[in-house]
Amino acid sequence: MAFILSKWFLLLMSFGSFAPAEKQSAVEAVHPFYVSVTEVSHNTSEKSLEISYKFFADDFEHALEKAYKVQLDITTEKDKASFDKLIPDYISKHFVITTDGKQAKLNYVGYEKDKESVYCYFEVTNFFAAKRLDVTNNLLYDLTQEQINIMHITVNGKRQSSKLNYPDTKAAFQF
Repeated sequence: MAFILSKWFLLLMSFGSFAPAEKQSAVEAVHPFYVSVTEVSHNTSEKSLEISYKFFADDFEHALEKAYKVQLDITTEKDKASFDKLIPDYISKHFVITTDGKQAKLNYVGYEKDKESVYCYFEVTNFFAAKRLDVTNNLLYDLTQEQINIMHITVNGKRQSSKLNYPDTKAAFQF
């Protein structure tokens, strides 16, 4: 058990701990993990689901470039409008939440870049307590078959997690 926990700890720590690109050697520039982390939290007072996705910036940028046949640079302000257009389209095609049998509408809030990561924010409004959430998640599967998608879902104070390895795309959460 300790080995498994240490492996997860190293995986999650490495997700945010890479040196800036200008300080990396050519070998270090290619990271060994392809992982996204999705947090879904039920905000009872706002009657909403707040969703954040965390990606390696370079992976997310490459996935959007591949999907939409464009050249983008997530570090420049000039491409912000393109990202604001492409992100909601890409996410809606690769991430679906169904609550008690009904597909939830994801509303795009925005994105931000933080070091080597990109955070994308969405919201589902008019969300009341659900007994079951079904998630389809194949984010970045079109980029690499080594992709791992970790999800943490919190509804009514109850937190559940799931990990999807390519080619698995579906997870169910009971509350």
